[in-house]
Parts: sequence; C-alpha cells; structure tokens
Amino acid sequence: MSAASNYLENKVLDHVLRNTAYTQPGNLFVGLFKNNSLSNLEAGTLSDEVSTSGTAYARKAVTFGAAASGTATNSATVTFDAATADFGTVTAIAILDTITAGNVLFYGNLTTSKLIENGDTMQFVSTNISVSLA
Repeated sequence: MSAASNYLENKVLDHVLRNTAYTQPGNLFVGLFKNNSLSNLEAGTLSDEVSTSGTAYARKAVTFGAAASGTATNSATVTFDAATADFGTVTAIAILDTITAGNVLFYGNLTTSKLIENGDTMQFVSTNISVSLA
C-alpha cells in the first residue's frame, strides 16, 4: 500500500507549506474494500467497503512501527472477526482515521484478492501492511 488519499495529501501539503495545523488521528483503523475501489478510495469514497449488515464486519485498529527508508509497517497482527455472512472478494484495504465513516488516509490493492465467505477470517500478520512515501 503506498497511495495517500486526496484528503491526506492536502492536509500534509497545507501543514508543511502553509503552516496550517494538522492533528494526527488518535487511533488508526484498517478497512476492507471490494470492487477494485482505488479511485473511490483516492477520493475518500467509502461505498465499496465490506458491508456491516449481518456480516460481523468491522474495521480493526492498527498500529505502525517507526518508519525506516520511507516505509512503515504494522507492528502487530490485525485479525478481523469471522464472517457471519459472505463479505465477497476483498481487493483493497485502507487506513482510516475513525472506526466508522471518517477519512481515508492511505490505501492500496492487496497483492492477491481474497474471497471471504461465511466463517472465514481475514488476517494481516505483523509487517504485512506496508505504507510508503516513495
């Protein structure tokens, strides 16, 4: 994952170039997205997020270690609850600033899309989520 949303790009540019305050989020969350939704995530549109209706899906908290060489990775395993209904095929993830709604910060496609059916779980072990500014 290496793309920043329009929202975050504007916040960082204003912060660095215009001395406009940007308060970092208190917590970060990872969300699962379908339908090759990168252009939607760039614009901050959340319409392709996995449905919370009857599926046991909810965004999960994620923490990152210190950046090195322009890249930061998740510092702990992130495990989603077992699906109670089909999620569909997850093609992308995003790092967001709230557990519901909120703003997309970073996003990217999964290396391999994952079909999540009833009873399946999705997990990212430590260092599997990589965010870079290159």
